[in-house]
Amino acid sequence: MNTTYKHMFLDGKTAGLPTGKVVCVGRNYHEHVRELQNREGEDPVLFMKPTAALVPFQDPVQLPRHGHVCHFETEIAVLIGETLQDASPGQVLRAVAGYAGALDLTLRDVQTRLKQAGHPWELAKAFDRSCPITPFIRSDELAADVATGLRFSLHVNGVLRQEGHTLDMIWNPASLLTKISGYFTLYPGDVVLTGTPAGVGPLAPADRLALTIQDRYHFATQVAGISA
Repeated sequence: MNTTYKHMFLDGKTAGLPTGKVVCVGRNYHEHVRELQNREGEDPVLFMKPTAALVPFQDPVQLPRHGHVCHFETEIAVLIGETLQDASPGQVLRAVAGYAGALDLTLRDVQTRLKQAGHPWELAKAFDRSCPITPFIRSDELAADVATGLRFSLHVNGVLRQEGHTLDMIWNPASLLTKISGYFTLYPGDVVLTGTPAGVGPLAPADRLALTIQDRYHFATQVAGISA
């Protein structure tokens, strides 16, 4: 169990929810599917990260020693506030406690090797501290924005590297939560990462990262180096 990370809101208050599993969605933006030369499927690609993957975004990013190419993938994260099981589209958004920005850190060389062997991706995706996540913005604060779509971006060393909008998703957040809850139950404290747009790339020690949501919520961190 991750005993150090706690879900926090932007105002500094804890969310009062346990630290649950992280459900990740792959291949949810057309351009990202094309940049990695993948194919789009009829269902979302799902995989998971354990609670030990979660770490506050502002903490220095530690590059793992298990691979040689660690990519950033910027995503909108959804915090589940109520149990969802076989939920309808009308139910799922009412169960969301908040939204955040997150990085799905990926060992691309390891993932490529696993994919070529037909193996699952967890060794490339689910390592400790592989999910830096910002404080959550309360869902009621973002209600109007969610209705028209959320914009987000990542700058690396002052250069825009990724820019996304939830309206450009193949599976929007409501349809994702509906689909996921039909496969397995989402519990309060679980987090869903909704997929990354095009522009993913490698991180290096001392890189400066700036993540923005809706042009008004700004978060920053820096790559510290390779973990011991």
